[in-house]
Amino acid sequence: MSSRTALWMIVLGVLVGFAGLCIMPAGLGAGDRSLLGFGAALFGTGALIVAGGIYLKALLLGSTVANAPSTAAANSQRRAHEGCELCHKEAPVVHCKVHRFHLCAACLAEHYDFRACVYVPSTRRVESKGSRNQTAKAHA
Repeated sequence: MSSRTALWMIVLGVLVGFAGLCIMPAGLGAGDRSLLGFGAALFGTGALIVAGGIYLKALLLGSTVANAPSTAAANSQRRAHEGCELCHKEAPVVHCKVHRFHLCAACLAEHYDFRACVYVPSTRRVESKGSRNQTAKAHA
């Protein structure tokens, strides 16, 4: 299904609902009372068609968003997980939220500015390939 199909469903539902609203007053007068029920059923069917069209539109929009590459995933792939982003030698201790740096203790002393920066503990794990293999062998 395409987005255009969902749009046509919404338009068709609005037209069917409007027809139901136009028929309902005819059942209120001295005429046939069954027109009131028919108009209400037609309006309800139109509302159901509109809801279905909106649902399909949201479903199609969600599938296009899910297929698009996210910028967060691109940023995480681009950055190396080697440790401190300034010296690349030690494990990071804090994350500067303003400048988006993971810093070790030595680099934090040089970078520290209490007025401008916001620091949180770093959640980055730094492991060598050897320690991962040893962990896997220990669990096996």
